[in-house]
Amino acid sequence: MSLVTLTKEKKNMEFPQNLKYTKDHEWIDAHGNIGTVGVTAYAVEQLGDIVHIDLPDAGKSYKAGDSFGTIESTKTVSDLYMPVAGKITAVNQALKSAPESLQSDSYKNGWLVKIEMTNPSDAASLLDAKGYDTFVKE
Repeated sequence: MSLVTLTKEKKNMEFPQNLKYTKDHEWIDAHGNIGTVGVTAYAVEQLGDIVHIDLPDAGKSYKAGDSFGTIESTKTVSDLYMPVAGKITAVNQALKSAPESLQSDSYKNGWLVKIEMTNPSDAASLLDAKGYDTFVKE
């Protein structure tokens, strides 16, 4: 996996190039009509210590931009937004019992939900790693 590195507040950030990103700090790994959705390492760092994640049940459908859950840290509670329209097919149950694990692995094992995308081509319109890198530097 190749990465784009961001130096922000004297700490290196890595954004996998195979993912697409939203300006709300979610990422999606799209393959065919299936997408794996998570929250970026940048967002996790900004949140601080994560203490709770509220995720929906499989079977629920969402439009792009809809809130599909929340992530709670010692600093704040933030909504999670769906990057593309689709129906949830799987939820990362491990994060419900150990939300703090997201802080060490927000991309591989830190995925939030898997979705069956309504229109898989919508993922192409999201930011690539370099675009997201530029966005968070602003």
